[in-house]
Amino acid sequence: MPLEVTNLVRPGLGPISFSAEAGMCFAVRGPSGAGKSLLMRAIADLDPAEGSVSLDGRDRNMMAAPDWRRQVAYVPAEAGWWGTTVSDHFLTETDVTAGLIRAVGLEPDAFDWPVERLSSGESQRLALVRALIRSPTFLLLDEPTSALDDDATIRVEKLLQQKMRSGLGLVLVTHSSEQEQRLAKSTLTLEDGKMAS
Repeated sequence: MPLEVTNLVRPGLGPISFSAEAGMCFAVRGPSGAGKSLLMRAIADLDPAEGSVSLDGRDRNMMAAPDWRRQVAYVPAEAGWWGTTVSDHFLTETDVTAGLIRAVGLEPDAFDWPVERLSSGESQRLALVRALIRSPTFLLLDEPTSALDDDATIRVEKLLQQKMRSGLGLVLVTHSSEQEQRLAKSTLTLEDGKMAS
């Protein structure tokens, strides 16, 4: 079930074309300001863009935006939290949620923490959990471990590798060449909003 991006263009970006496979990680690299986050937001249908994006041959424009975002979930580097507690952002607490929270190295009671007490790293990990419990087909991850120490990064990468073995596809923005080597099968490099040759 590939994610196909064809001639994607928006201000400051493009044209960009690539194919990412389910069960694998496709990395996006490039210096700050190269357009990596613009690309992720365009794929997630959060910003207007021209060109085509499809999942398993089905064009994004043929489905409602909420349906697309359930299947192709975007996790920004700095996640949004609109409720007072972490639990406000989940439908309910389940064993799956608790297991994912433990897998990323947080205490089980993190579900009940006030949002204002979250560190940047805790926020990143809980945003990942929030996305994973919705069982997307692809995750668009923008620097998901940028605020994490080495131990927490390893935990998150192990969880992502486990999910990929179960069929989850990843499009991963990372500045870490080591992380790219550990996770990615293919890489796209951006420079000034364009694909580097």
